[in-house]
Amino acid sequence: MQQAILETPRLVAVMWEPDDAGLIHELHSTIETTRYLSGAAPWSREKAEERLRNWFGEQERDGATKYKILSRDDGRFIGSAGFSLLGGERQDFELGYSLRFQEWGKGYATEIAGELAEWFFERNFAQQFIASTHPDNAASQHVLTKIGMRSRMPMIIDGLACPTFELTAGMRTA
Repeated sequence: MQQAILETPRLVAVMWEPDDAGLIHELHSTIETTRYLSGAAPWSREKAEERLRNWFGEQERDGATKYKILSRDDGRFIGSAGFSLLGGERQDFELGYSLRFQEWGKGYATEIAGELAEWFFERNFAQQFIASTHPDNAASQHVLTKIGMRSRMPMIIDGLACPTFELTAGMRTA
């Protein structure tokens, strides 16, 4: 197994390998795993390859990206999770995660999101980060509030007012 970016009791985050586009394609090849993402459609192999290239670029440029998430027990692929730096006036880091459909309901999203929050502030990437969800994605909204994020003004994404949450360094120590 590759060197860990971070570990939780059950999961490990590692950087992608150059030939991991197949895993990304598998992750986002069903409507269940893409219905709440921008575009709301399964990804092509080409889109998976593009995202992989983008994640390598983000890691090099920003020091963080969406990482490959594996099971600590058996090394199986669980999904992706991490941060992307959004453009615009504020240059906010945004937390995001996607898990394989077979891994839903096991608490993995909360586990990795919570550990990523700690990792983010320990490395002083910024004083806050945000996360947004599709309006119908109640499960993800629950994960974000469970790790201590609070609601803020919605972001408009694909014409939808998407619930948006923030976590600041001060909120973690309060």
